[in-house]
Amino acid sequence: MMKTQVRLALVGDYKPEAVAHQAIPIALQLTASHLDIDIQPQWLPTETLTDTSVLRDYDAIWVVPGSPYRNDEGVFMAIRYAREQNVPFLGSCGGFQYAVVEYARNVMGWFDAGHAETDSGGRLVIAPLSCSLVEKSGTVVFMPDTLIASAYGKLETQEGYHCNFGVNPEFVADLAQHPLIISGYDTEGDVRSVELPGHRFYAATLFQSERAALRGELSPLIVTLVRAAAH
Repeated sequence: MMKTQVRLALVGDYKPEAVAHQAIPIALQLTASHLDIDIQPQWLPTETLTDTSVLRDYDAIWVVPGSPYRNDEGVFMAIRYAREQNVPFLGSCGGFQYAVVEYARNVMGWFDAGHAETDSGGRLVIAPLSCSLVEKSGTVVFMPDTLIASAYGKLETQEGYHCNFGVNPEFVADLAQHPLIISGYDTEGDVRSVELPGHRFYAATLFQSERAALRGELSPLIVTLVRAAAH
């Protein structure tokens, strides 16, 4: 039986000027209307993430854009909690980047895995993009039989970005040896989404699917996240 109310943690540091942050409330309103579910979102500033107990009252966790975060360790804690406790999880833009680092550290055993925006040493699994994607859009191609392809109901879409960092191409072959799968690429073959099979819902995208709301359109990923949280 589906829940009639879903409590959603929005992990990130709210910035009113951020386009993605402007889109999120609209995206959630559209999703709530579409699914006929009362979505109760709560912004969790990253400095409040000092212990997993603050996450236990939520049905789903969304790590929203806006890196670097004020408390990176709190963000990594939230991602690991969602992954290990089978809590529906979505990461977009910065949330995607941090999800990849968290996975490299805590599943692959790359304890020195880092993000080039905030780390100077170790294995930088998130590196500067060859071309900036700040306020750019582009084609994303999904792998067949993946969660994200199922959510979108197609294998190709146009999405918007606001980022300068992505998965380091030198890391892709190692990542492919582990359960986390690369589910989406751009037309040049660069990684644009990942997901974790066997999880209730675990997906992360470099693009910001929530921007669809600014055109009055649903984000298939947000719909699928909330639907998973309601079951």
